[in-house]
Amino acid sequence: MKKTLLLLSTLATSSLFAQFNANISDITPDIKQRMIEGDSWRQGCPVPLSELRYVQANHWNFEGQTVSGEIIVHKEVATDMVYIFEELYNSHYPIRKMELVSNYHGSDWASIEADNTSAFNCRPVAGKKKKWSKHAYGKAIDINPLENPYVAKNGHISHKESLKYRKREHHNNSVDEMAVILKEDKITKIFKSYGWKWGGDWNTIKDYQHFVKK
Repeated sequence: MKKTLLLLSTLATSSLFAQFNANISDITPDIKQRMIEGDSWRQGCPVPLSELRYVQANHWNFEGQTVSGEIIVHKEVATDMVYIFEELYNSHYPIRKMELVSNYHGSDWASIEADNTSAFNCRPVAGKKKKWSKHAYGKAIDINPLENPYVAKNGHISHKESLKYRKREHHNNSVDEMAVILKEDKITKIFKSYGWKWGGDWNTIKDYQHFVKK
């Protein structure tokens, strides 16, 4: 039997929206098919589909609209995700888009190029074919990856659209600047309050898009 948890939180006085909506469900046959055909899950992945959950949650996009996004995470962090997205929604943090990485044929590169926020993807750590990424366990999420790039030890940034975000600061109140994640920003504090670690705190490489739950 499909298990579904619907979480609703009514927001105070707003003429633009009435409530935050989120939904947690098991991986249905339709979602399983999307994951297999989209090459984000296959036999031999470190977690079975029964350990994963499909999460839909409202977020603000870069056009200032409330839209519904989707991610897949491990069942142990699914409720975390809903509470975090509720707080991000209440603080008007913008997310350009949030789609399953299956929509990009399991390609982390293509998902980043689309500035897509995503979580589960059965893939190894970049450059380490024998070590599974935390994304392969559904316990990591990448937020607005173009505005929050992965910066190699030598300072290299692979995605051209991310080069202008090498200098980490808020210049103005534009939407893309609001999407930049800094150490003292509300989004960082929200994730950390739920026990998630931030890749921007790493000592050698910096992965500003990346939040992970151990």
